[in-house]
Amino acid sequence: TPLQRMSPSTTWRLIYLQVFEARKEIRETGYYTAIKSVNPSRVFVVRKDQDIYIQTLRKLFNESHGIFIGLQRSEEELAGKSRKAQLVQVSKNYRSVIRACMEDMHQAASKFVSILSAMELIWNLCEILFVEAAAAGPLLLRLLDWVRLHVCDVDNMVREVLSSENPSKHELFWNVVDVFVLQGRMDEARHLLAKEASANPTSVNMYKTLDDLMKKMPVPSLGNTQTLTEMELKWQHWHEECQRYLQDGTFASNSHMESICKILLGDEDAILEKKELLATWYQFLVTRLLYSHPTVKPMELRFYAQSSMDLFLGGESSPEPLDTILMAAFEFEMHQVIKECSIALSNWWFVAHLTDLLDHCKLLQSHNLYFGSNMREFLLLEYASGLFSHHSLWQLGVDYFDHCPEYGRVYLELHIERIPLNTEQKALKVLRICEQRQMHEQVRSICKIMAMKALRNNRLGSALSWSIRAKDAAFATLISDRFLKDYCERGCFSDLDLIDNLGPSMLLSDRLTFLGKYREFHRLYGEKRFSEAAKLLLMLMTAHIAPCSFWMTLLTDALPLLEQKEVIFSAEQTYELMRCLEDLTAGKSDKQKFQDDDVETMKVEMLRLALARNLARVIVKEGTLEGS
Repeated sequence: TPLQRMSPSTTWRLIYLQVFEARKEIRETGYYTAIKSVNPSRVFVVRKDQDIYIQTLRKLFNESHGIFIGLQRSEEELAGKSRKAQLVQVSKNYRSVIRACMEDMHQAASKFVSILSAMELIWNLCEILFVEAAAAGPLLLRLLDWVRLHVCDVDNMVREVLSSENPSKHELFWNVVDVFVLQGRMDEARHLLAKEASANPTSVNMYKTLDDLMKKMPVPSLGNTQTLTEMELKWQHWHEECQRYLQDGTFASNSHMESICKILLGDEDAILEKKELLATWYQFLVTRLLYSHPTVKPMELRFYAQSSMDLFLGGESSPEPLDTILMAAFEFEMHQVIKECSIALSNWWFVAHLTDLLDHCKLLQSHNLYFGSNMREFLLLEYASGLFSHHSLWQLGVDYFDHCPEYGRVYLELHIERIPLNTEQKALKVLRICEQRQMHEQVRSICKIMAMKALRNNRLGSALSWSIRAKDAAFATLISDRFLKDYCERGCFSDLDLIDNLGPSMLLSDRLTFLGKYREFHRLYGEKRFSEAAKLLLMLMTAHIAPCSFWMTLLTDALPLLEQKEVIFSAEQTYELMRCLEDLTAGKSDKQKFQDDDVETMKVEMLRLALARNLARVIVKEGTLEGS
């Protein structure tokens, strides 16, 4: 059984799920299983909050997320009836999601059905009392609908009787009639009684009298077509008429019909005789109100609720957690409802969304917690934090944090940093979220992590791309060096598309600028734009953009330009190249020169020869031009 434990402080936190070896008493309510005793020596930790993420409950989280976001974005300007109608509809939308998940779980025979059933039962009552805030009159009609929707224990019996060949002769016939009367389903009860009357012609008048009483029973109106005073007067006259027939002994010859008449009069003993058909104290409460105080006011509910629970339980058993929650609702103790639900239910979804809705109803404005945030934000933060522990639901948690004005941003920053970036696609999702919220520190952190991963896997293009997004000059320099090293070893560049389209990003670091410009030199050379290529090559050396270790490579790249039929380098440019070559060779120590291999020595000699030959050609060419 999933349970929730309280921390020592005033806050509530889900610690873990436990399985207890216990003696259980299963009450036939369809809502929960009551654990009557627990063996503390046989407690097993199953797993940390994982069961709530099964597929069906993921549907609950995903669909309720859309409702939540819609509520946050709704028109706050709506006031009065329009705003209330909107909030009631939001509440119904939440309940429809719970019910849809319950139906899916019924098919899968899931253990979570009873929890979801209890959640919907509590939510529906809160909707009636807090969100809709039903007034006297309509309040009873709403409570009747609430009981009919959630008390389903007798439905199988009703179906069995109605589907039989002769329902009036069925052994459970009168039980079904009583169920309809107890739930205020008068038309259905009268329909069954008509069948019984046709089978017993001698008792037709008695049946007709009871049918008339049931037909004339006054009920509150939703359309405000009558005042409460008018309703109470009609009900009093009808009640007196029922009393007369009972005292006259009209139904004395039929114990079933006499019992029904007593129920119509609100006789508590007669209603409690049908205890096995009522199943719960709150159904007894609604039946009792229907036949004794149909115009009950909201603030009177607490007294009737407490006495109904005492009468129904009769000291035989103590209230269960669900009873405590419902009683708190009838007493209009909203904070107690939230507290009890957070203890009794196994996840934060329910209390977070219910509290948010109540907050939008302006019912929790005055309740701030000691650390600055209000109850709504505290519960939403806890729920969203739980979502972040799941590999895909974390994306929903982002939006919940967004709507927590006090601490949402801080929580989001902390949780974002803990998301495992298993794939580049996931990293891009997280990055997009951070960029949309101007979380610059997290953006840099993610990019650095992904750049390091790419570099370790020798994916230089991806590593460079991530380092540019991180605006990390040092790392961009490191990767640029790796690109240049690879070029020296292989004679070609990888990831040409990326390098060709660096644009302004190449200004992030000198080495990256050099990499971009050096690639541009190769492109110009490939397009046979030799003069432009020569100018760029010389600029890379004379402006000291190129690392000294790469000068020999640049000078070697100048060889094909020096050997072109057409003179490319001017005398001045040739002198600059000569100076660069001398600087390069002069900068080496004797030890380095000794260690240079024959290939390097040959390169230097070839360069000197090519430069001398080019200088001679330039002098001749320039002298010829001057002479002409």
